[in-house]
Amino acid sequence: MPRKSAPKDLSLKSLELFQICARKGSLQAASQETGLTLSTVSHHLRNLEDNLGVELFNHARRPMVLTPKGRAFLRNIDDALLSIRKAKAEASAGSVTEARNLRLGTIEDFDSDIVPELAVFLSSSMPACNFMYHTDSSHMIIEMLRNRQLDLGIITAPTDSLTDLQDRTLLRDPFVVVLPRGCEESLEDVVAGHTKLPFLRFSASLMIARQIESQLRRIGVSSPHRFECSNNQTLMAMVAAEAGWTITTPLLFSRAKRFHPKVQMRRFPGKSFSRTLLLVSTPDCSQSVIELVDAKIRSLIRDRAITPFHQSDPWLSDSFKLLT
Repeated sequence: MPRKSAPKDLSLKSLELFQICARKGSLQAASQETGLTLSTVSHHLRNLEDNLGVELFNHARRPMVLTPKGRAFLRNIDDALLSIRKAKAEASAGSVTEARNLRLGTIEDFDSDIVPELAVFLSSSMPACNFMYHTDSSHMIIEMLRNRQLDLGIITAPTDSLTDLQDRTLLRDPFVVVLPRGCEESLEDVVAGHTKLPFLRFSASLMIARQIESQLRRIGVSSPHRFECSNNQTLMAMVAAEAGWTITTPLLFSRAKRFHPKVQMRRFPGKSFSRTLLLVSTPDCSQSVIELVDAKIRSLIRDRAITPFHQSDPWLSDSFKLLT
């Protein structure tokens, strides 16, 4: 039965809590994300339904399930809240020197030299700012951005949509084969699993591993493996020790300089494929801060990785590059 409408204005907090509950499926999750008590979250949702005069959730189901009217309402609220957050960001945007807080998450690909230099640059450019740097997997950084635990993130582009976040394409990073320096086997035979050299792969939980496995399936390759690891440096060490071969990217390869004398990087045979790195932000992140980070991270990637590889491995010139 439709609820009796109450003569109250819609509360922005109620709309935000409705969006979280619809996404997470529980009052407890909304309580944990916002720091509000369960009773407060419940009170806001009840007032919202009373105001609209409809049931937005099927309250008899666990986890919480939207009613048809709730689903229709959510579609419009998602767009409305995104516009509000963008408007708040534009209205409050000042110079970067006025910024007070910045929480930046990156995948580990940038840990060795790029993020440290970025940190030094930002600390001098934003003297009044408190910084938090966090390293994690792409899917965890996306989740933290959505939960407003981070302001900016550098990630591998996911397969699903990021419509609730702002993203900029940053880098095309092609997949390459890395072999022991003394390997004389045919590259095609190695990749096809026709040699005794085993495949050393990234952990299946990582986005980069899923991209590699998807491509191998597309070309009909099922290479036997004896080692799985989430750390690129460990994979490079294993290849250098002639324990196998792996698939990685030039950006990741650039972080393993100590192993370069004992390994070789080769173009992936057949149809090439690559990953795209993105700079992602919450809708309410300052545009001036985004521009500053974007410009500096591009400069560091170009100087530390792209230019040296274009000189040493010209075959990367058409595939390993910054994107606009």
